[in-house]
Amino acid sequence: MNKNYFAVIMAGGVGSRFWPMSTQENPKQFHDMLGTGKSLIQKTYNRLERLIPSENILISTNKRYKSLVLEQLENTTPKQLLLEPCMRNTAPCILYAALKINAINPDGVMLIAPSDHWIENGIEFINNIETSFDFCQKNDVLMTLGIQPNAPNTGYGYIQFEKTTTKIKKVKQFTEKPNLETAKKFIESKEYLWNAGIFIWSVKSILKAFETSLPTMNALFCKGNKVYNTEFEDDFIDSNYEKAENISIDYGILEKAKNVYVLPVNFDWNDLGTWGSLYNKLPKDSQQNASVGGKTIFRNAANNMVRTQNNKRVVIQGLNDYIVIEKDDILLICPKSDEQDIKQITANVKNDFGDSYI
Repeated sequence: MNKNYFAVIMAGGVGSRFWPMSTQENPKQFHDMLGTGKSLIQKTYNRLERLIPSENILISTNKRYKSLVLEQLENTTPKQLLLEPCMRNTAPCILYAALKINAINPDGVMLIAPSDHWIENGIEFINNIETSFDFCQKNDVLMTLGIQPNAPNTGYGYIQFEKTTTKIKKVKQFTEKPNLETAKKFIESKEYLWNAGIFIWSVKSILKAFETSLPTMNALFCKGNKVYNTEFEDDFIDSNYEKAENISIDYGILEKAKNVYVLPVNFDWNDLGTWGSLYNKLPKDSQQNASVGGKTIFRNAANNMVRTQNNKRVVIQGLNDYIVIEKDDILLICPKSDEQDIKQITANVKNDFGDSYI
C-alpha cells in the first residue's frame, strides 16, 4: 500500500433526524442502520482499508465518542483519533487533520470521507479514489467527488462543472440545496452533480488554501505544529479548538478557491440523512413495506418503514406511509411525509422526558 495515502473519517455528528435510534450519546454512525451486521463507521473504515494503510486512517470525532470509536474499530489506536472538544463544523477539523498528517508525511495526499454514507459499489469507489489521489499528487488542486444525479433532489448541494472531454472537470460553482424548480433546471442542463462531501487533496495544497482563505484559523492551528502527534497534542486542542471559526470547508475554502476540480462518479451513493433515505435502500415486500431488526407482519399496510430491536415480533395493520421506530423504552410513530419534523420532536422530548432520551 502507498504510505503517502491518508484518510480522515468524519464521525462527530449527532444524526438527530434518525432519533430515537441516533442519540447524543450514541449517534447513527455507530449503529447497524441497514441490518448488515456492521455499523456505518465500520463499513466506511473497512472500505478505506482496501486502499489506505490502516495506521493512516484518522478518525475525527467528538471527545465523548472516543470509547465508541475504539470499541468498534479494533485496529485503531488512540493516536489516530482527532478528538474535538466542541463542535466547530468541518473546516477546523480538516485543518487539524492536515497539520497532523503534515507532521508525519508532508508528501501525503488525504481523503475526507463522512462516516455515515452508504456506498453500494465499494470497488468502483476505491477506483475513483485512486484516480483522485493520482491527480492530486501531480497537481496543485482541491478535488471532490460529484454524484451523477438521478432526480432533482432538493436535499443535496450541487456542483456545476465545465463541460470538457477530460475525465476530471474544473468546478464552476457550488450551489447549496436549491428549490425544486432550480434543481430540475440543473438536471436538464447536464452540467451539475450532487455534492457528496467527499474531498481529496494533497496536504500541501489544502494547507496553502487555508493560509490564503482562512489565515486566522490557519495561524491558530499552526501554533501547535510542534505538538502534533505528541503527548501534548490533546492539551493544545482542548485549549485552542473552541477559538476556531465555526465554518464549513465548502464556505471557508472551496467556494473561494480557483483550483477546484470534480470527478463525476456513479457508485450508488446515499448519504442516509433521514429515515426516508434509509427506507429507499432497504429491501421491501410486495406492498413496499421495509423492516429492520425484528420480524414484522403487515396486514392491509403499505409503504411503511419499521425499525425495531432484534427479534421483536411486530404486527402492523391498516397503516400506510408511516415510520415506526423502537429503541429501548422509546417508540416513535410518524408519517413519512413529516420526517423533517423529527428534529423538532426531539426538542419536545427533551423538554418533557429529559436529556437522557435524546
